[in-house]
Amino acid sequence: MSRIADKPTIIPETVELNVEKNLVTVKGKKGELKLQMKNDVKVEIKDNELMVLRNEEVIRRKSDLKKNTALRGTYTALIRNMITGVTEGFKKELEVIGVGYRAALQGNKLVLNLGYSNPIEVETPNGMQIEVPTPNKVIVHGIDKYEVGELACKIRNYRRPNPYSGKGVKYIDEVIIRKEGKKV
Repeated sequence: MSRIADKPTIIPETVELNVEKNLVTVKGKKGELKLQMKNDVKVEIKDNELMVLRNEEVIRRKSDLKKNTALRGTYTALIRNMITGVTEGFKKELEVIGVGYRAALQGNKLVLNLGYSNPIEVETPNGMQIEVPTPNKVIVHGIDKYEVGELACKIRNYRRPNPYSGKGVKYIDEVIIRKEGKKV
């Protein structure tokens, strides 16, 4: 039983949602997102409420019921994230910690100095924005939750936080458990 899919998703007035067979298109003030769904589920819209239901025509075996229930919850969460993305957007904040470690924005590129011999340049994908309010803080903005998370993860992986010294790139709300160094 999917608890997420059992509650209807309310569609705001500013959002235009279209469903054609298995393609869900969501348009809002920030942009447009599309989602290709499987045949196992179908989407119904009534009175500005969206419900993801099982497609009874596709179910052949009893084992398909559990898979379809899981898909209902997954697609409901994805559509809700799409609605949030086109209305409010998503952001991830990163912090650069270390002596000489800094970030800067040069045009469309993020330049990271993380203690390597050469600076690292990260291109900003289309539809995404990178902000650097201070040299030790990076903010990634976008309408697609997955892409925002992927870009933030890519930036973090250039220099993961060291558990001994604490240096590296970390999420703002991430807690680094520090280890004690070697005793002499």
